[in-house]
Amino acid sequence: MTTSPPAGCSFLKGPNTGIQPNAATSRRSPPPPTEFHLQPRELRLHLAAAPPASSRHPPRLQSSRPRRCMLRCPPPRRLCLRLRLGSPVSTMASTLAFLRPSAPAPLAALCGAARGVPAAVRVPCRSRVSAAGVSLGSEVAVGSDALFADYKPTTAFLFPGQGAQTVGMGAEAVNVPAAAKLFDKANDILGYDLLDFCTNGPKEKLDSTVISQPAIYVTSLAAVEVLRSRDGGQNVIDSVDVTCGLSLGEYTALAFAGAFSFEDGLKLVKLRGEAMQDASDAASSAMVSVIGLDSEKVQQLCDAANEEVDEKERVQIANFLCPGNYAVSGGVKGIEAVEAKAKSFKARMTVRLAVAGAFHTSFMQPAVSRLESALAETEIKTPRIPVISNVDASPHSDPDTIKKILARQVTSPVQWESTVKTLMGKGLEKSYELGPGKVIAGILKRINKGASIENIGA
Repeated sequence: MTTSPPAGCSFLKGPNTGIQPNAATSRRSPPPPTEFHLQPRELRLHLAAAPPASSRHPPRLQSSRPRRCMLRCPPPRRLCLRLRLGSPVSTMASTLAFLRPSAPAPLAALCGAARGVPAAVRVPCRSRVSAAGVSLGSEVAVGSDALFADYKPTTAFLFPGQGAQTVGMGAEAVNVPAAAKLFDKANDILGYDLLDFCTNGPKEKLDSTVISQPAIYVTSLAAVEVLRSRDGGQNVIDSVDVTCGLSLGEYTALAFAGAFSFEDGLKLVKLRGEAMQDASDAASSAMVSVIGLDSEKVQQLCDAANEEVDEKERVQIANFLCPGNYAVSGGVKGIEAVEAKAKSFKARMTVRLAVAGAFHTSFMQPAVSRLESALAETEIKTPRIPVISNVDASPHSDPDTIKKILARQVTSPVQWESTVKTLMGKGLEKSYELGPGKVIAGILKRINKGASIENIGA
């Protein structure tokens, strides 16, 4: 390892290790191009030599796989920096902004494993930038949120959402110390005996939004501990390279992936349930499952129902679950219109859902500000594996983006069908449903009859 920077360069200051060229003073005397290698298993940034500081040419970046980038990067004009894996790409971009290269500069992200390294992405910077910060044009999509852009799933943990709760769940957790400990921690945070509600009910209490959401979150993570206690269970857990959850289950997936602690996740889920209940109490709303129609027909059904009700009663598809099963949310009169018209649209049946209100629609807008405030106070880290968002069926790695996504989730339709199809299309081989019920297994089989999924309860 070199202990002093080459001539014309200086060490970077801040959390990242590396070097940068000193600002050029004239077009005739740029700092000498160089290559500088530091600690292994970190990111490398390859830059062209810097033109004068007065240059107005914005930088252009290209990220690619290591070997491909090395071939494209001419050895005489290459600077290599290493930044810690997971460092914001904006940090790299700000370094480029300081350099202001006049020609396209290859940006190479190198790490010990291929997972998490973005494939080729051209990123044109169209705005003036400075070393203190990065201002990117509207066409630019750059940032640390691209860490999982090229994820290749093989084994997934899937976590259920509200509606999966049943009296008796959690009974197996009592016999697994690590799982039982989660319920003990939950009691301290919630202020009541959660395991008692899970195992003994009553059903009406367990079905309430403020109880069912914490109950499913804790029971699902307890199922992970139940699996861990079994022969070969730890090997299964170690093999998981992607996770996601249905609505509430997204919080469980984020906790499993290490984005936040069990305790912080439970506090968020507790507040989420309370905020969604309060939003439901503020307006008369409901949800209904429409069975036997494709999504286009369900949308037509919603449009027909909306023609007969006031704007405040309008409905929309809230859960894109699987072919033939879509949940519609909206005002009670709008839901009643959907139920009345469903047969004329050739729906097999409709099932009114036992939830507090119109989840995943604008009816939940009052809950957003409370969630935003709680999320702002919560430490969220980059997940160790991809967690697929309900909002856009994509993984996110930037903590601030994850916070925004979670706040939006309660008013946005759940893109579960797209999530599962994407996972299957990317090569997913095996799935595990962890938590109460077998709702997710049923949905998965409707999307792909050959899908391999195993339920792990608690």
